[in-house]
Amino acid sequence: MRLKDKVAIITGAASGIGFAAALSFARQGAKVAVVDFNEELGNVSVHNIKSEGYDATFFQVNVADRKSVDEMVKAVLGKYGRIDILVNNAGITKDGMLSKLAVEDFQKVIDVNLTGVFHCTQAVLPTMVEQGKGKIINTSSVSGVYGNVGQTNYAATKAGVVGMTKTWAKELGRKGINVNAVAPGFIETGMTAKVPEKILDQMKMMVPLGRLGVPEDIANAYLFLASEESNYVNGTVLHVDGGIMM
Repeated sequence: MRLKDKVAIITGAASGIGFAAALSFARQGAKVAVVDFNEELGNVSVHNIKSEGYDATFFQVNVADRKSVDEMVKAVLGKYGRIDILVNNAGITKDGMLSKLAVEDFQKVIDVNLTGVFHCTQAVLPTMVEQGKGKIINTSSVSGVYGNVGQTNYAATKAGVVGMTKTWAKELGRKGINVNAVAPGFIETGMTAKVPEKILDQMKMMVPLGRLGVPEDIANAYLFLASEESNYVNGTVLHVDGGIMM
């Protein structure tokens, strides 16, 4: 097992990519803290993981609220005694053209997608530094690399995640902590389920592989970066996008 006895915190793990990652990590031997704001879906996710005989616990958290994050980290340490992996997967969209984008919608995306990553990473840092090792995986997006119409707020946060990833990789590498990011392309999740079929077809045409990705494609990238196989990978942005960014 690639993550035997490791303790992993995965945010946004109640559904989509986060749940795929939580299940994948659990199957590889990790004890998984399923972190999400949605209590109902979070409990269902934990039930599904436990039904396969694996160890998972749900923590209801608003990653934009530092107190909520600190309480979660304290609870994870109380239950499992260590934190080996943090996957900053939680994210939201509130799209709108610049001329019509509400200030409130801009700020909410910043609070979750960018500030939330800061909160969670800073909260686990003392534990990882004391342990002398850890894996931090941040979720960016192809939108953060080349921008996307109607996603001023989302693209800004995902570009910011890349900047934080590279900065933290330089700061924390000598402390035994690897920091990397994954930049998903167009993935079949609840977000894309709301996209009109015509637009989805256009998105597929942009992908050299000719299809949208599935949550497991991203979960596999997370798994690699969380495992011992990536011990010499630091400060990278792994594009999992079917070739869009070639």
